[in-house]
Amino acid sequence: MTLFQNTYRVESSRLKDWDYSSPGMYCITIAIKNRERLFGDIVDGKMVYSDIGTIIDHYWHAIPQHFSNVSLDAFAIMPDHMHGIIKIEGDVVVETPKLGVSTMQTTHKSDIAPKKRANIGIIVNQFKRMCTINIRKTYSGFAWQSRFYDHIIRDDEELQRVRQYIIDNPKKWNDVTMHDLTPDEIKIIEESTTP
Repeated sequence: MTLFQNTYRVESSRLKDWDYSSPGMYCITIAIKNRERLFGDIVDGKMVYSDIGTIIDHYWHAIPQHFSNVSLDAFAIMPDHMHGIIKIEGDVVVETPKLGVSTMQTTHKSDIAPKKRANIGIIVNQFKRMCTINIRKTYSGFAWQSRFYDHIIRDDEELQRVRQYIIDNPKKWNDVTMHDLTPDEIKIIEESTTP
């Protein structure tokens, strides 16, 4: 933690000098604030979505509709967090107006939003925002943790390992209270148990 303007702040977990809009595969973990178990329950090793979990599932699958250079791979929604693999291909610039990602042409100069390169931060923040807006229609107290965890997937072997971890996550929910660990703690355990 560093002191900035008399306030301590958590250092970024992002890889320095990495362009998060560059083509590649990224494993994303996003958690609910205070790890509330709102997305559903694990029953017999399978996730059963709540209404909130269904909203999360819907907006996760909608990501490629808003970012033409993005596709999705393995994902799992857990009671208090989710994991998913996002693949960025090529270089696409998107508009990011106040309320979502727009791909519509406008005729009014005031309607033109500044353009940004689509990167993991923009993609995840738009996903979180759309989920939050819709979840708060029925559950006003909903909030995400302010940050998310990302991991750059560097090769096919690592992709297979991350996919398997995501697929197996619901079955392992009760093992060693993995759901009580932070993403960094989980990473340490995984790296120490991977041959």
